[in-house]
Amino acid sequence: MPPVPHPLSPQDSLVAVMIAVSAADLHIHTAELVAIQALVNHLPIFAEYDADRIKTVAQTVFDLFEEDDGLDALFGLVRESLPEKLFETAYALACDVAAADGKMAQTELRLLEEIRFELGIDRLHAAAIERGARARHMQL
Repeated sequence: MPPVPHPLSPQDSLVAVMIAVSAADLHIHTAELVAIQALVNHLPIFAEYDADRIKTVAQTVFDLFEEDDGLDALFGLVRESLPEKLFETAYALACDVAAADGKMAQTELRLLEEIRFELGIDRLHAAAIERGARARHMQL
């Protein structure tokens, strides 16, 4: 019997992290959705990714958020399906989405902190990633 494929691909996991950050403040801003779509459309990691999967992954994240331990379950899925070499990529994408609307809610900041912890991103690397996201999304 062949092994059962994992429900999330590495790219799905990256999308799930971005959706989770966007939904953290219970309001998904248009700028965040546009940022997610742009990242999926333009980054090499998503070159072979079917962008139609975004809706399915988003629904998975929303369903998990309705569960008591849904955030823990999401992190478990992400850690299982995402190679460790892409952990910083996941954090960078999360920071880009959080910064996309020009403001970061306290809930988004807390979720970013949780992502750092769960993916083992050290504080120095996290600070550099965060600074890059702020610089990319700076407004006049």
